[in-house]
Amino acid sequence: MSAPKDTLAISAAARDALQTWLDHQRALKGAAENTMTAYRGDVTDFLAFMSVHHGQMQGLGALANITVSDMRSWMARTRGEDVGSRSLARKLSAVKAFYRWLAEREGFEPTAVLSARAPKFTKKLPRPLAVDAARELIDCVEIQTATPWVAARDVAVLTLLWGCGLRISEALGLQAQDAPLPDVLRIKGKGGKERLVPVLPAARNAVEVYTRLCPHPLPDKSPLFRGVRGGALSPGAIQKVMASARMQLGLPASATPHAMRHSFATHLLDAGGDLRAIQELLGHASLSTTQAYTAVDTVRLMEVYNSAHPRA
Repeated sequence: MSAPKDTLAISAAARDALQTWLDHQRALKGAAENTMTAYRGDVTDFLAFMSVHHGQMQGLGALANITVSDMRSWMARTRGEDVGSRSLARKLSAVKAFYRWLAEREGFEPTAVLSARAPKFTKKLPRPLAVDAARELIDCVEIQTATPWVAARDVAVLTLLWGCGLRISEALGLQAQDAPLPDVLRIKGKGGKERLVPVLPAARNAVEVYTRLCPHPLPDKSPLFRGVRGGALSPGAIQKVMASARMQLGLPASATPHAMRHSFATHLLDAGGDLRAIQELLGHASLSTTQAYTAVDTVRLMEVYNSAHPRA
């Protein structure tokens, strides 16, 4: 039951149904590629488990007859692989989404799958950096390497994360034709949702320094940020240099590239920024996500509410 996933067979019908569902998610809901990859892996793992659990490949008819006991067995096996509560909840969410769609298409009752309860877990709030710590991190990153263009590149990326609130994937997704940066960037975020992000002079200047020093050709429609050998810069390279700077400064492990985005939002709010405007800048669908993202407490939230509401 614990054989490697790539050796577990799922039926052609189940495989085709999964692909059709993934295509549906991509076309109608604009799911991001990272999300699609996670969906595929999670549901494939579930279907493969059921094949082994029942001793034969599961066609659509068999999948329609999954029981509560089957679900418990899958969840127990997944837990036994040292999968944490958060990851198991994500996997279960993907399986349920697939089953809702499959049940509607095939006309069966998916209660056994949909009634499975995700394990409880404590949601960790993001930890933004203090303003001084964010500045010190960028200054420290600049001296992590003796190669001037690499140092300029790392500073430019981190300045975009902190100064514009970009996700690391969004910063690394910029193309050479985006430079020199305009006053406002059009960013395509999660789910293909577009937003407009003002560009601070510090971010524009950092990118200009990098492009001037970069030894690699930067033709239009090619990645703006390059690795040492000239290929597209990977998130791991930025994570590594930031981890080194973090250790030198004695900052906690939570001081990651993504924490710079948290810091962008929190520092704007602390300076009197409007929570709804910050939501738009971050590209969040829900205001509650922005509230958690900025680690804003209830008192501060009520201050914003009371000062902005027309009946205050």
